[in-house]
Amino acid sequence: MPNRLAHETSPYLLQHADNPVDWWPWSPEAFTDARRRDVPVLLSVGYSSCHWCHVMAHESFEDEEIAAYLNEHFVSVKVDREERPDIDAVYMEAVQAATGHGGWPMTVFLTPDAEPFYFGTYFPPAPRHGMPGFRQVLEGVAAAWRDRRDEVGEVAGRIVGELSQRTLGAAGGPPPAADELHMALMALTRDFDAVRGGFGGAPKFPPSMVLEFLLRHHVRTGSAAALDMVTATCEAMARGGIHDQLGGGFARYSVDNGWVVPHFEKMLYDNALLCRVYAHLWRATGSGLARRVALDTADFLVRELRTEQGGFASALDADSDDGQGRHREGAYYVWTPEQLRETLGEADAELAADYFGVTDEGTFEEGASVLQLPDSERLVDAERIASVRERLLAARARRPRPGRDDKIVAGWNGLAIAALAEAGAYFDRPDLVQAATDAADLLVRTHMDWNARLFRTSLDGVAGSHAGVLEDYANVAEGFLALSAVTGEGVWVDFAGLLLDTVLIRFRDEEGALFDTADDAESLIRRPQDPTDNATPSGWTAAAGALLTYAALTGSAPHREAAERALGVVRVLGPKAPRFIGWGLSVAEALLDGPYEVAVVGPLDDPATGELHRTALLSQRPGLAVALGEPASATAAEVPLLADRPLLDGRPAAYVCRGFTCDAPTSDPEELAAKLGRG
Repeated sequence: MPNRLAHETSPYLLQHADNPVDWWPWSPEAFTDARRRDVPVLLSVGYSSCHWCHVMAHESFEDEEIAAYLNEHFVSVKVDREERPDIDAVYMEAVQAATGHGGWPMTVFLTPDAEPFYFGTYFPPAPRHGMPGFRQVLEGVAAAWRDRRDEVGEVAGRIVGELSQRTLGAAGGPPPAADELHMALMALTRDFDAVRGGFGGAPKFPPSMVLEFLLRHHVRTGSAAALDMVTATCEAMARGGIHDQLGGGFARYSVDNGWVVPHFEKMLYDNALLCRVYAHLWRATGSGLARRVALDTADFLVRELRTEQGGFASALDADSDDGQGRHREGAYYVWTPEQLRETLGEADAELAADYFGVTDEGTFEEGASVLQLPDSERLVDAERIASVRERLLAARARRPRPGRDDKIVAGWNGLAIAALAEAGAYFDRPDLVQAATDAADLLVRTHMDWNARLFRTSLDGVAGSHAGVLEDYANVAEGFLALSAVTGEGVWVDFAGLLLDTVLIRFRDEEGALFDTADDAESLIRRPQDPTDNATPSGWTAAAGALLTYAALTGSAPHREAAERALGVVRVLGPKAPRFIGWGLSVAEALLDGPYEVAVVGPLDDPATGELHRTALLSQRPGLAVALGEPASATAAEVPLLADRPLLDGRPAAYVCRGFTCDAPTSDPEELAAKLGRG
């Protein structure tokens, strides 16, 4: 019989609706029940494409005996971290403070007042590899609750007290200067893996936001080292197993330090961020590899993650059926030499094995290999390789597909809108711009209410009940601003302004510090506040970037001042931990550079207008703000940068401004490129 999760909209919670565990969703009623029964709360946090979440569910939450013990001694609460990032952030901070590490599934035991007192991540059903079994953990916690209640209360009170005392003293300070950004570059140089690309060791994550910083730093300073790190890392990732060599797109991370074996789940946010990075690398260098990967990734987003409503689904699972009734990680993606022969025949299988690095020993499990492009120097028959790819992709499509989390997350869709709009503009792909526009329309129709408040998620065109967090407001605004720059539709600037005004009113304190949740959001044991960039730009740094661009387009001093105050934390963290505040460093580069502002005015169907517009979009200036509109059009009311910009002797014109000063207008694309530092 289904439990209480059967009525939820989260695909992750619905995966647990048939568990014998008597799950509750996060709700006041769950904690009321715990108080009534005088039992602790088990909080289990995960997400639908999490491999070890699936493992623990199968081993423990589907086990009748463990479920019976849980139901008797605990109130069990299941949370989708993607739906409630605020709950995840608060308790993950506690887990990391107590244990020194974290991850998912996250397992936390709480008092009925939601105060944490015991922590963990994955627990096996029985003791294994030095880890206690989950049943042992449950029995120990239940005994402590029954026999040592005072001790439990003291631990919980101390943890909550320590969390409440954590503050960010850098909020409101001055933004980084050139020296701090240079120090960040030097720290990244020390962490750079010159052999394999990327930073640090295994597991190795795509450093999307750090790469954006390095590209911008290269443009502003001319640093060859910054560009070299980007080029080497992007090529290594593109040739590695982390990149799907057949279908495009990237996996979440590499379990090794050479990008060979991925953790196979594919996330919307990773692919949106990487699509943008590779497009920007192409813009900087003209690299054919960067162009191919940017477009492959954009096509993956549209083909694999686009929903019927026009938005983008959250993720594809790491696991799928291996064709023999076993649910295995990577089963959809890996190949053995025998599978190549069955699909391609002997001769082409030999070519494919050599080209994609498929060996008899395998690079993954049970003799299977993850496809790579290990040899960058060899000459190949491009037509024959294209045929091999096509046949392998067709054969793979007949395998059982990984599950898809169809949940639409507002902030992640904002990232996808920005990436697809820019890729469409750079590579003359209007279909990608249309996909970005469709997703933006969905966010306005479904996720945004009349008071410019966002809902975090939707499913099948119906908004969920959970409030948007700072990253949603910031990344959606970023996506809308990028879309306006490409399409010339000023309404997207208007919508971005409404969202950013909500940020200033609801998410900021008097010192300019930003919080992850609004001031009228549900009260947790701590109001979450994290400026560091992790898998995505933090809400804090993403807000700084969107505020800065919006100020450049509108001339709004309050929005620019808010961006500058938000960047104070980057001045402190950038030199010390640049790998974890890459987007903050990128925004700081834009601030130091101006940012430049370009207003392109002319009939939208005039090729001369289009050439000026494309020249502006292809400028590498950090944080460049671009506005496009007809002369004396309604768009000028929505985008003040366009106001009072006449044609130049009857011809389309571009106006370049920086630091409250504008150059003389030009109708010459080459002159415009020179003004922007590309001539």
